[in-house]
Amino acid sequence: MIKSMTGYGRGQISGNGRDVTVEIRSVNHRYFDCSIRTPRGSAFLEEPIKTKLQEHIARGKTDVFVTIDTSKADNVTAALSEPMLRAYLDIAKTLREKYGIANDLSAAQVMRLPDVLTITKEEADTEELTREVLAALEEALSGYNTMSQKEGARLAEDIFLRLENIATLVDQIEVRSPKCVEEYREKLEARMKEVLESASIDPQRILTEAAIFADKVAVTEEIVRLRSHIAQLRGMLESGGAIGRKLDFLVQEFNREANT
Repeated sequence: MIKSMTGYGRGQISGNGRDVTVEIRSVNHRYFDCSIRTPRGSAFLEEPIKTKLQEHIARGKTDVFVTIDTSKADNVTAALSEPMLRAYLDIAKTLREKYGIANDLSAAQVMRLPDVLTITKEEADTEELTREVLAALEEALSGYNTMSQKEGARLAEDIFLRLENIATLVDQIEVRSPKCVEEYREKLEARMKEVLESASIDPQRILTEAAIFADKVAVTEEIVRLRSHIAQLRGMLESGGAIGRKLDFLVQEFNREANT
């Protein structure tokens, strides 16, 4: 089955005090172009994500968004900086004694002062986090593949219908082509009689002109090539897989033979 380059997928994994979410969005593009956005400090995730994507996506402009929510984690610690606290308290005392400004600092206000508290989180195990992100990515890719395969099937159906129309037109052209030469010979003879009026016309000249015209309008080779292209395209659609680049080339050949 062929796949469209357009698709969307989302996957989520929860555990170890965090929720990992991966979203994939892909649109048409000539080549595989991947943009990965991860949280700050998680650049190590980009290479394994790209490697996994290339197992499923051959072409397309693909955007991947990774979100890691650690709000549920219990590995957070807060430390009081006593030197900073004393410095703030000394300033508050000076303001009260020298300038008469009331010292109304509360514990809640003190904790909001810059650098009084230092919040630290235990660093996540990179290997464990990578496994979780790739698991969420697999889930997202499953949804992406389902969507792209459905659209690919519809596109293939449309292409098959167009191929049938092209094949019908090729058959009609093959039948019509020999008649063109005879019609041209008749028109040429009538035109020459009209120009020369009653003068005699050299039949050999008529045959020569008709032969030249027949050579110019001969489409046997183009018909053979078009039928070959039709058969190849049908085979490509039936076999599935990554056929985009082959399809690009073959459609150009269709256009070349049709214009010729």
